[in-house]
Order: sequence, then structure tokens, then C-alpha cells
Amino acid sequence: MSAKVIHFPTRPSRLALRLEWFATDRSVLLGIWALYFALRAAVLMIDVAPTSDAEWYYTRAVSLAAGQGYLDNHGAPTAFWPAGWPIALGLVFGRFSASLVSLGIFNLVSSLLIGALTLALGRRLFGSEGAARAGLLLLAVYPNAIGYVPLALTEVFYTALLMAGCWAVVTRSNRWQLVSAGLLFGIATMVKAQTLVVVPLLFAIEWLRMGQVWKRMPGLVVEGMIVLALAGLTVLPWTVRNQAQLGHWVAVSTNGGYTLLTGNHDTATGDYTPDAPVVKELMARPGLDEVTRDAEARRLGMEWIAAHPDRFAKLLPKKFLRLWLPDGEAEWAYQGGAPGYERFELAYRAVRVLNQGYYVLLMAGFAVAFFVMIARRRRDGQRWIGWWLLPYGIALYPTLICLVFSGQSRFHYPVMPWVCMTVGWLAMTTLGRLGERGTTAHTLH
Repeated sequence: MSAKVIHFPTRPSRLALRLEWFATDRSVLLGIWALYFALRAAVLMIDVAPTSDAEWYYTRAVSLAAGQGYLDNHGAPTAFWPAGWPIALGLVFGRFSASLVSLGIFNLVSSLLIGALTLALGRRLFGSEGAARAGLLLLAVYPNAIGYVPLALTEVFYTALLMAGCWAVVTRSNRWQLVSAGLLFGIATMVKAQTLVVVPLLFAIEWLRMGQVWKRMPGLVVEGMIVLALAGLTVLPWTVRNQAQLGHWVAVSTNGGYTLLTGNHDTATGDYTPDAPVVKELMARPGLDEVTRDAEARRLGMEWIAAHPDRFAKLLPKKFLRLWLPDGEAEWAYQGGAPGYERFELAYRAVRVLNQGYYVLLMAGFAVAFFVMIARRRRDGQRWIGWWLLPYGIALYPTLICLVFSGQSRFHYPVMPWVCMTVGWLAMTTLGRLGERGTTAHTLH
């Protein structure tokens, strides 16, 4: 005697149902956005006066808004440090008012754009709404990302520009859309001069992620050159201004040599060391104009590297660790510029410790996700190279820069939204596998 077995569809586990709810329910996304906005709006209630680099940028923006031009502390035209951020902030100050309120609101808008691009790029790179939402949630509660919103530093504005430029390239459907990418990368270059390194990385991934690599190569080279040319044209008016007002051709800024020297000299530690004797002596040397001093700093830095290749090589791991090991450097701005810091120092330090632990988990997940993705794509018969590699390319860009110059944890700030979207994918993938194990099948005999 035999019995017929009827198989019923498997019942989703409770975890699988919750993951589906997280990835599809509109209220979840609204809740994540509410949390993202509330935390960044709340930090604007803290009064933080600009100090150090932020003070320079803020003062230049006020000068530009008043129609006085981009001047140094002595009132002379300058190209010291890239002018993109002060120009943008000066436009805001000119339209509204030169105040910390205007600064904070502008950074808040930029941070919302970062969140939107994190969500959009998470969907595009990983093909998962759940992963994109998880990435946005991880970024929403990331303390160091929140802490930068009231500060007059470049990071929030620059990160929005960098992500927007990458979005324009990744989602393009025709070459006309490369115009916006070129403009965005040009403006980003005005904020951080090394930005154009990202463009070849983008097109290299685009080239290798699909078949017929040699057939597609000429077209992609042309598209890459279009983006670079348009970015160069965007920067050109500033370059012409520098020649007219300084008497020298300066592409973007006159701090490249100075930055190189601070990271490569006899007492260099791998960190940014502007107080080193060789740097202070050069900056105090009389009779040198700004451009000549920068060129001399570049010469001294290059000569030191050539004369001490072994010591330069020993600095590389130190620079790498200074870039990627610590996090939470936003606290320094509050320590120097927040009047109530001493009263709440314990709270600030507790947030710093919490942030460091959170950052370590994010970076560990970022590293693990690389190998998990390769394994999954090989298992599924896909090419292992795809747009999912873009976050790692973005992480490679500041790493290469810092290995030559100096390591500063502040420079990995623009990478962190990409880290969050990647770890969001890993979290949803891992939980999805656990949810599948919890499914139960029912049979009727």
C-alpha cells in the first residue's frame, strides 16, 4: 500500500517575514529618513565656532560674500588651499547671511543629499532595496557623520559632490549625461584637488565588469576623456584667476607641496605634522611668495623621498594606519570650538568611544563583504568584477593619496557612505540566509 505525499509551499520564517517588511514597507523607509534627519538637525543645536582649517574656510567665505575676493589673512590674493568650499559657502552667505546657522543648514541639505545617494547607489550597486535601506540606516546612526554637520569643514559638501559625480557616471544612458558628471567632478576638484583620480577608477570598473573588453575600450576611453575635459574646463576660470592675480599658473591651489613636505621629512611619523622644524622654517622664510614657497616645499619633499626610500617605505604602514585606524575626529572641532565642551566632556568622550567601536564593526564588515560577494558571484556564474567594487575603488583613492602625503583619519570621511551601503548588503545577505534556514515545509500523507 502506498500513500501519496502532497507537498505544500514552505512557510517563511519569522525572520524572513521581518526582512521582507523591512525591505518593502513604506513606513520603514520613512522611519529611517526621520531618524537620519532628526539626528543631524539635533546636532545643529550645538554652538561650534570654526577653528583651525574650518576657521580659514569660514573666513574666506565671509570675504567672498562681501565681494572682497579670495584673500589670505593679510588681505592679499591667495590660492592657498582649494577654494571650492569657500566659494560655495560664500554664495550661500551672499544669498542668506554669513552665519553659523546658514552654514549648518547648507551642510544639513548636503547631508540629506548624501543619504539620498547612499540609498540610490545602494539599490543600483547591489540590486537590493533591503540592502540600500540597511546602508542608509547604518549611515543614519553613524556618530562621526552626524558630528560634521555643524562644522565649516569640506567633508560633508565634498562627499555629496563625489557621490553625485559617481551616480551620474554609473546611471548614464547616453553621453550627454556625462556633461553633468564632468561639471560635478570639476566642482569636486575645486574642493579637493586629487578628485580626478576617481574618474579612471570609475571607467576601469565599467570596462572590466562586462564582456568584449577590447571592443568596448575605445568608447569608454572617449567617455572618460569627456568627463576629465569638462572637469578641467570647470576648474579653468579659477586657474586663469590665479595667473592674473598671483602671476603664476596654479591649477587649483598652492598647498600641494606644503602637504607633501608635512608627511615626508626627517621627523615625519606618518601623521600630518605641520609643526615639524623643516616645515616651520620654510613657512617662515622671508622673501618667498606663496607659489615659490609651495614649489620649494614640493622640491624638499621629493628630494627627501628620493634620498630616503627606505624611511619613506617604513612610513607607508604608519600613514595607512593613521588614515584607517582611528575615527571620530569630529570631536576635535567641538573640543576647540564648543563653549560647553568642558561641562559635557565625559559625554563627548563616551560618544567618541562608542563611535570608534561602531566604526571598527563597519570596517570589519566592509572587509568581509569583499570576499562574500566574490564567492556569491562565482557560485552564481557571474563575472566577479561589477559595480559593487566601486566602494572599494573609492576607498583606494584616499589610501593612495595618503601613502604619498600623510595619513589623516578625516580623509576617509567621504568613503563611509560607501562602506555603509556595502555593509548593509552584507547584513541583509547574512540575515536572509538565516531566514531561509528557519523556513518550514509541510507535507500531507
